[in-house]
Amino acid sequence: MTLFPQFKARQTHLLNRWHARSATRGRAEARGFVSSPEPRTIGSFARGRQLIAGNYLFAGSLVSADGQSPWQVTPPDLAFAEALHGFSWLDDLAAVGDLAARQAAQRWLWEWIERYGQGRGPGWTPDLTGRRLIRWINHALFMLQGSTDAPDSALFYRSLTQQTRFLSRRWHAAAPGLPRFEALTGLIYAGLSLEGLEALADPAIRALARECDAQIDAQGGLPTRNPEELLAVFTSLTWAAAALSDAGRGTPNPHLAAIERIAPTLRSLRHADGGLARFHGGGRGAEGWLDHALASARVRSSQADGLAMGYARLSAGRTSVIIDASPPPGGAASINAHASTLAFELTSGRRPLIVNCGSGTSFGLEWRRAGRATPSHSSLCLGGYSSARLETADRRTGAEALIDGPSRVPVEITPVSDGLKFQGGHDGFVLTHGLTHARTLELTNDGRAMAGEDMLVAVEDADRRRFDKALDATKLRGIGFEIRLHLHPEVDATLDLGGAAVSMALKSGEIWVFRHDGTQKLSLERSVYLETTRLKPRASKQIVLSGRVINQATRVRWSLSKAQETAIAVRDLERDDPFLEND
Repeated sequence: MTLFPQFKARQTHLLNRWHARSATRGRAEARGFVSSPEPRTIGSFARGRQLIAGNYLFAGSLVSADGQSPWQVTPPDLAFAEALHGFSWLDDLAAVGDLAARQAAQRWLWEWIERYGQGRGPGWTPDLTGRRLIRWINHALFMLQGSTDAPDSALFYRSLTQQTRFLSRRWHAAAPGLPRFEALTGLIYAGLSLEGLEALADPAIRALARECDAQIDAQGGLPTRNPEELLAVFTSLTWAAAALSDAGRGTPNPHLAAIERIAPTLRSLRHADGGLARFHGGGRGAEGWLDHALASARVRSSQADGLAMGYARLSAGRTSVIIDASPPPGGAASINAHASTLAFELTSGRRPLIVNCGSGTSFGLEWRRAGRATPSHSSLCLGGYSSARLETADRRTGAEALIDGPSRVPVEITPVSDGLKFQGGHDGFVLTHGLTHARTLELTNDGRAMAGEDMLVAVEDADRRRFDKALDATKLRGIGFEIRLHLHPEVDATLDLGGAAVSMALKSGEIWVFRHDGTQKLSLERSVYLETTRLKPRASKQIVLSGRVINQATRVRWSLSKAQETAIAVRDLERDDPFLEND
C-alpha cells in the first residue's frame, strides 16, 4: 500500500521538474503589468531587520550569515528551503521599507532568477510558485523602484511569465487544501495582473470555485481542522476576490459563499487576545493577521451557532474558552493532526492562561510526535495512552497519519442560570480500556470562573468486560490517569494552600486559582510551549491531577477562578515579539 503513494510522489516531482524546464525554455514576452498592483500582504518589521542583518530564521531554524545572501547558505532542512523559495519574507522587508531593505530585496530577487530561474531548485512546485508569484506582484514597485545596479526589469517580467505558464500546467498537481488554494490564487493573481496572460486566469477562477465547494464544508472548515491553515486559505480567497474586483471581474458564487462560511468560523476560533486557538498543527497566527483578514473580507456574519469546524466556544467577559469537540481528522488530512479530543484553551483578556503545547514540527521528529500526543494537550490521558495513535511512517515522506482515534464525540452546549455549559464525551479509550471520557466545562456569565468535571465511565456491557480485563492486568491497583492543564510560559504558577491549589499570576496583573475536589493528587510539573517562530521549545509548567481508576465510573471535579483583576489604572498593552527574542 505504501509503494503507490511513493511512486505518485516521485512522479509528481519529476513532472514538476520537467514542466519547470519546459516553461523556462520558451521565449516569454516581458510586457509589464496591466495596472499597478496594490500590496495586500503584511510583514514583521522586526523580522525584516533580522533579514537585513543576515539572520535568516525560517521554519524554526536560524542561519546567521552576515555578508551572504540567503541563496548562498545551505538550508538545514527542506522546510527552511521551502520557506525561502516561497518569498513570504518579502513582506518583512517591505514592512521595513527603507533603502537597505529595498536593496536587499533587489539583490536577492535577481540572484534567485540567476540561480533558479531556469526551472532549477526546490521552489518549482505549484504551491510555492503560487506563493512566490503573489509576493513578486505585490511588491513589484518596492523592488523595482530606485534600482541603479539591477539587471533590466524585463528579466523580472520574463520570469513572472515563465512561472505563470508553469503554474497553469501544474496547479492540479498541488495537494488538495492549502497548497492548491495557494497555487490557484497565485495563478489568478498573475493572470489578471500581467499583460497578455489574461486567458490563463479564467480556468483558474473556475477551478478555485470548484475547490471551494469540495474543500470548505458547511461549518466553514477544512478536512485538516487546522485553524491557522483555515486562516491561510481564507486569506488566499479574499486576495483572489479582491484581484477579481480590481480587474472589474465578478467573483463566482461558490467562491463568495466559501468566504461567507469561513469568516464566522474564524471569529469563533479567535481567542480574546486576537490569536487563533492552537490545534491540529496550527499556531496562533502572526500578530494582526487574523483581524486584518477579517476586516479585508468585509463579512459581518456573527459567530456560528454550535460547533465551528468541530470546535466549541465559550466566552464571557474577558475570557474565551475553545474546545476540540469533534473526532480528529482522518486519512490524508490527518498527517499533521493531534490526539486532542476534548482538550481546551483558555485566554483572559490579552493573556493566554491554559494552552496546548503546540506543533513540534520545526524542532525535529521526536518533538513533532510528542506535540501530537494527548499528554501535550490540556485534556485527560489514560494509562499512558493517547486518545489516538500514529500510523507507521511513510518510508519516503516520513508522514505519519493519525489512526484509531475517537469515532463518537457527542456534544451539547446549553445555557444555565449563571453561564454557559459544555458537555462532551469521546470513545478514544474504549478499545484499550473500555472507558469513555466525558468532560463538562461551565463558564460563568462574567467570565471570572469556570467549573470543570472529568469522568471515566464504562458505558456498555462489552465496555465493562474490557475494563475489568484492563483492571486485572494492573493486579487491581487501578489504571493510572492524568488530567493535564498546560500553562502559557508567561504564567507565573505556584502551589498554594499546602498543595491543595495552584495560584497563577498573569503579566496583566490578574491572578487565577486552580482548585480540585481533593480526591486526586495535585502537582505542578514542567512543560514546554512550541512555536515555529522560536529556535527551541520554551519552558513552561503544567497542572497535573493524577489518580487511578478502580471503579467503572470515576469522577474528578476542579475549578478555575479569577482571584484578582487587572488594576483599573493599568492598560495591558505590552506584547512580546517572537522575532526580537528567540531564547
